[in-house]
Amino acid sequence: MKTQVCIIGGGPSGLMLSQLLHLKGIDTVVLERQSREYVLSRIRAGVLEHGFAELMREAECGERMDREGEIHDGFFIAHDGKLDRVDLHKYSGGSSVVVYGQTELTRDLYEARDRMKGIVIHNAEDVQPHDLKSDTPYVTYRDGDEIVRIDCDFVIGADGFHGVSRKSIPKDVLKEYEKVYPFGWLGVLSRTKPASPELVYAKHERGFALCSLRSQILSRYYIQVPLTDSVEDWSDAAFWEELKRRLPKEIADQLVTGDSIEKSIAPLRSFVAEPMRYGNLFLAGDSAHIVPPTGARGLNSAASDIYYLYHAMLGHYQQGDSSGLDNYSAKALARVWKAQRFSWWMTTMLHTFPASSEYDQKLQEIDLAYLFSSEAAQRSLAENYVGLPF
Repeated sequence: MKTQVCIIGGGPSGLMLSQLLHLKGIDTVVLERQSREYVLSRIRAGVLEHGFAELMREAECGERMDREGEIHDGFFIAHDGKLDRVDLHKYSGGSSVVVYGQTELTRDLYEARDRMKGIVIHNAEDVQPHDLKSDTPYVTYRDGDEIVRIDCDFVIGADGFHGVSRKSIPKDVLKEYEKVYPFGWLGVLSRTKPASPELVYAKHERGFALCSLRSQILSRYYIQVPLTDSVEDWSDAAFWEELKRRLPKEIADQLVTGDSIEKSIAPLRSFVAEPMRYGNLFLAGDSAHIVPPTGARGLNSAASDIYYLYHAMLGHYQQGDSSGLDNYSAKALARVWKAQRFSWWMTTMLHTFPASSEYDQKLQEIDLAYLFSSEAAQRSLAENYVGLPF
């Protein structure tokens, strides 16, 4: 098989890049280790920044998002017995975010690739990039007993944190930065009316909590738990009881409980790999960087990678200008590190840290007090939350 761009990873990042390039006449093949059903069963983020929504529309995949997604102009932070609102629209110069589940977004991208007869190969086992420093890289994968080879110009590694792409960069070239947090998020998805029309982030002495939503009949809730906890430790009843304890009364009173559709614990970590290019391999999304979900930057950081890659590929194939490809790693990482800073700040400000001193706790209180006493501080938060310009 031969293509121009071979994309490893059939999640939203890989599918988005494939769709955008296809619309410009650039051939791609997408390889995904799991089945489509498995990919669409993963429950992930639901807050899309302004730039991501625009990219979906450019990819001709935004119709259902615009119809069913919810525009949010702000969110709440509960702290010290108060419920303060961050006015995103006011402090970001008129921007907002779209609440639309990553699962639905991925489904839209799959359907678009189907319509255009794009090549997305599922259950591709033992995927391996080769000759990445040469002008003729290729990728192999196993289909049953057969080894299939794909010759290409470029390889895109959009296969997540545990994928093969980043591991294909020699250890003496790759530098990794990591911070592991001493807690995780226990998340529950339920077919219930949301407790609030906008997201509620809650800082509480018992631990962080978040009230989120996917639609007016589908809610997503989280509580901070120790890394030693397992899903089996938490019945639905115990989860709802603990969530109510951490929410202000006016929100807890609105909480509609129900059976969980999905329940999982996600450990929190910050991670960046540099560089994001090695020869003709380009990393994108979780294969290169991960953030805690606190600031809703994960999927959105991946979108900026795709934006830069897409335009770099257009420059290369349409104008014969490879400067975008040459500058990709530096440009992507500059924005990635800003997203890292914002997610770290939100996580540090809103969570209860097991080993924190009274001094640390006092600083958390002052950080929140300052945030809601300063328009400049709220403007900085809003600017980052709706998404820095690409």
